[in-house]
Amino acid sequence: MGRLDGKVALISGGARGQGAEEARLFVREGARVVIGDVLAEDGEALARDLGERARFVALDVTDEASWNAAVDATQAAFGRLDVLVNNAGILRRSRIEDCSVEEFDRVFAVNQRGVFLGMKAAVRLMKTTGGSIVNISSTAGFKAAAGHVAYVGSKFGVRGMTKVAAIEFAEYGIRVNSVHPGLVATDMIRDRYDDPGMAAFTRNQLVNRPGTAADVAKLVLFLACEESAYSTGAEFICDGGFTTGTR
Repeated sequence: MGRLDGKVALISGGARGQGAEEARLFVREGARVVIGDVLAEDGEALARDLGERARFVALDVTDEASWNAAVDATQAAFGRLDVLVNNAGILRRSRIEDCSVEEFDRVFAVNQRGVFLGMKAAVRLMKTTGGSIVNISSTAGFKAAAGHVAYVGSKFGVRGMTKVAAIEFAEYGIRVNSVHPGLVATDMIRDRYDDPGMAAFTRNQLVNRPGTAADVAKLVLFLACEESAYSTGAEFICDGGFTTGTR
């Protein structure tokens, strides 16, 4: 028996990184999974690798019509939707004085509007079955850093919207929680792997290593399945102790 037997999940940004790891784990645990992403080649390859229990759909999370089409495709392929993982996100670094309006708007469009549109599109199908929505935020939704004005702002926004959705969707039996990863070794930060500051950062964590996509995926799985049935509107941190403090 898998922890997601009989469940259908839609994962945004599912073609690689954390989203791809979530898709693999969900399929292993018995779910049927729709991988939504703008990275069609990667997404299609992953769906082929996962077999008949997976599908790829083109998904631009900033576009409402694209979200509606992805939800419709999920229903057409598998007949229902039980789990939504709003995983897609981007990181841009600029101090306030240097951040262009275009860069600011782009980060918010993907990281915050994408989550809003995903929940809006999914709820019309999920309200018939109940289920779980997992919104991927960040430790940047708790703790600010210079040079990350758009990213921090958007991730604080995801944290707040999650609580609103938990209240509004409770009547449908839909739970909504946010996950807040810390430093996770994915393509998003690949350009900083050799940065001396990276080693110093992890030395100051209580767990002295970067996180992995698998670390995050296991937490997302817990929130997607019935083991977390009494949790909604809550924040779950996966950061090696970064937000706890230093020794």
